[in-house]
Amino acid sequence: MAKRLVFHIGGYDPTTPPAGAERRFLREIERFQRTWTVEAIINDLCDSADQTKWKVTTTGPNWQVETNYHLVRWDDVIEGFSRRSIGSRIPLGLLAFLDFVLAGTLWRYLLTNWRYALFFLYPFVMFGLLMATAVLIGVLAFKVTGSTPVAAGGGLFGVAAVLAGPWRWLHLGDLFDDWIFSRKYIRFGHSEIEQRLDRLATELVAAASSSAADEILVIGHSLGAVLAVDLLDRALKLDPALGRTKTPVTFLSVGSSILKVGLHPEAVRFRATVERVANSRAIFWGDYQALVDPLNFYKSRPMAEMGLSTDNEATVRVVRFSRMLDDDIYRRIRLNFFRLHSQFVSGNDKRTSYDYFMLICGPISAKSQTLAPDGAISMIADDGGLIASAPVSESELLGNPGAAT
Repeated sequence: MAKRLVFHIGGYDPTTPPAGAERRFLREIERFQRTWTVEAIINDLCDSADQTKWKVTTTGPNWQVETNYHLVRWDDVIEGFSRRSIGSRIPLGLLAFLDFVLAGTLWRYLLTNWRYALFFLYPFVMFGLLMATAVLIGVLAFKVTGSTPVAAGGGLFGVAAVLAGPWRWLHLGDLFDDWIFSRKYIRFGHSEIEQRLDRLATELVAAASSSAADEILVIGHSLGAVLAVDLLDRALKLDPALGRTKTPVTFLSVGSSILKVGLHPEAVRFRATVERVANSRAIFWGDYQALVDPLNFYKSRPMAEMGLSTDNEATVRVVRFSRMLDDDIYRRIRLNFFRLHSQFVSGNDKRTSYDYFMLICGPISAKSQTLAPDGAISMIADDGGLIASAPVSESELLGNPGAAT
């Protein structure tokens, strides 16, 4: 039986604590089973402060893979930001906005990917419009009544209505928190997350030298890709030969926010971290991007955009969500940008070159799937079996796939 060890770091998502993430995983892997004609069994759930773990055993007609899946937790950090009062979140969010604008980061977003610049502007522009509406209510109240107290009361009522309704409906609080966290991470770091990454780096290094895994996959989605780079850098400091000796290490950034942080002029520490990871040639880096997702940097070369050496840059792959999903589902979600963004870590209705569950649970190494123009499509038969005649070398397969054991 082939074995894979996965460390997954999700993005800044306050809606999916570990229990929710596990439910989503169970739901989406069912789509993966239907699409690729495979079977999957999930068991051995184990929860801790740093990570939630479970085991996935996937089986095809002539292969079997056991994946030890580690969901790196930082939902407690996200929850800590959301517990702050609105009275503190709003000024801190506006401070973050001014920081990114005055530092020139917004301009860099516009030059690199204008869609991401619009995503950055969205919560602050919407908040400004809502506050302007509240002020307008006060002005209209004054014009109608001529009373300053009534006008002030009308304005305060407008502000209260905005914070009770649109602030929540439009997820402005979560988006403000996202940028507050990003500014803090860039300028000051985050001690709790750093301590957690140190512990995980120790575990990763130990697994690379002593576990039975055929592949270690570190995968970061959205802002989680930033933390994944940080994790790998800490592991490399513990073991500069990581990935060169026993177990190969692959890093996948999917729907990445690496440039969200890396384009800020003050992110000197982070850019140095990215460069050290990229220069470790034993660690393969694949970067998946999608045009219709405004929460990632489409058709970008992360190292070049940050002004870093491109001698060992990421292998960039562009994916199309419209080819992953049934037409009716795609039409229903194509304007829901947060749902589109989560497709990077969801199941597909159709076989395509990018499939999150094939990367983490399939019989072909994640590196080989990333390098192959059509991913695993030409390597997996209609019945889910490995195609014997497919041009796949032994290094591209996990373990000995000749028969399920």
